Amino acid sequence: MFLPIQLWAQNTKLTLDLSEVIQIASEQSYDALIAKNTYLGSYWEYRTYKADYLPSLTLSGTPLGFDRSISTYINSEGEQFYSSNSNNSTANLSLRQNIGLTGGNIYMRSGLQRIDQFTDSTTNTNYSSSPVIIGFSQPLFGFNSLKWNKKIMPLKYKEAQKKYLEAKEQISIKAIMAFFDLSLAQINLEIAKMNYNNTDTLYHISQGRYNIGTIALNELLQMELGFLKSKSNLEESRLDLEVKKFRLRSFLGYNETVNIELIIPETVPDVEIPYNIAIQEALENNSNILSYQRQLIQANRNVAQAKANRGFSANLFTEYGLNQSAPQIADVYKDPDNSLQVNIGLSVPILDWGKGRGGVKMAESNREVIFTSVRQNRIDFEQDVYLKVMQFNMQDDQLTIAAKADTIAQFRYRVTKQRFLIGKIDVMELNNALAEKDQNRRQYISALRNYYSFYYNLRKLSLYDFIENKTLLEDFSKLEK
Repeated sequence: MFLPIQLWAQNTKLTLDLSEVIQIASEQSYDALIAKNTYLGSYWEYRTYKADYLPSLTLSGTPLGFDRSISTYINSEGEQFYSSNSNNSTANLSLRQNIGLTGGNIYMRSGLQRIDQFTDSTTNTNYSSSPVIIGFSQPLFGFNSLKWNKKIMPLKYKEAQKKYLEAKEQISIKAIMAFFDLSLAQINLEIAKMNYNNTDTLYHISQGRYNIGTIALNELLQMELGFLKSKSNLEESRLDLEVKKFRLRSFLGYNETVNIELIIPETVPDVEIPYNIAIQEALENNSNILSYQRQLIQANRNVAQAKANRGFSANLFTEYGLNQSAPQIADVYKDPDNSLQVNIGLSVPILDWGKGRGGVKMAESNREVIFTSVRQNRIDFEQDVYLKVMQFNMQDDQLTIAAKADTIAQFRYRVTKQRFLIGKIDVMELNNALAEKDQNRRQYISALRNYYSFYYNLRKLSLYDFIENKTLLEDFSKLEK
């Protein structure tokens, strides 16, 4: 009963063209999963950065803080020891807000504390409350990481979005390579089958001619060698086809029950890419451009941090609030007293043996290296775009030439075969025609591969669809859910 189901499951057939292979790869391949989760990591890093500028509410406390110990106290008779048994319980609710402009923070908190002192016969309980305490903490002349993060992190997040789009284009390029690897394996198998049938027929004809003395033994042996070689090529082509199918299945996320057959493109889009549009879109959309900007800002940040760490620094801390204590919890919120605390901390380096100055010089040197590297990388990037545009615009002519050569080689082989059958040419010329036929067929597939490969490489560099004339976009809100 289960046999038909099992046989059907083992022979699921998919006939796919190039666009379908690219779409499946971008949706369900292992590379697509990696690209998505890499982007999500950057997204949550950006969300964490945004949270630094939002208020944070924290509840903390110590429900149980029991202490049994021997302590000392001083009275009129001198220092005495006594046994202490106590429990200290606390609860605090605090609201904090960072200030990005200055690098400081303001906060407000409320707290309650209970102390139980245990003796042999009684338990003394006291409460202390801080209904409202407002505080402000501000580093003076220090490094403001919040200000620099506000410049860097949005760039880094936008860069991650561009990298995700580029990763999808890279997946398309890998899909194209795998597609044409399998396409070439299919063509090789077709060629091998045709050559095997032809050499089989020609070998038997040659045997008849040898028997009547119209060809020499050397030509018969050449035909036999060609027949044996075509049989070996047929077996190798079958094995290579299965290997290429396995690789494409694995890349697309299918198991061994799926049998894939490909439809080779008969035509290609007629598109000419102007360099000025390609470089304009590349400079606007490519993640490397954002990376260059981010690297320059980070270099300036490192210099600013080194300078701040080298010299005079101070911290201002001020706190104002209300507090009260009482033996009953209901009384700790009645008539609270004012409390005020102001602290200014200073740090002045007197002798550091040039450590601070060395740190600044090192940061400045690194900045110059980065500036030089960014300038050179940008020049190389523009040259890379130019070369890829030139290479792609040549592919249309290369493909036309390859298609024409394939047609001519096929026709020449048919003519040569007919002339061999009527005894006008020898085996050597027939084999040359056969080799050229096969070679030109493979070169046509390679030309197709090069056309799509160069096109999608330009799409990756510019994140622009030159066929539809629009920028590549993605609904990131769906990814971020």
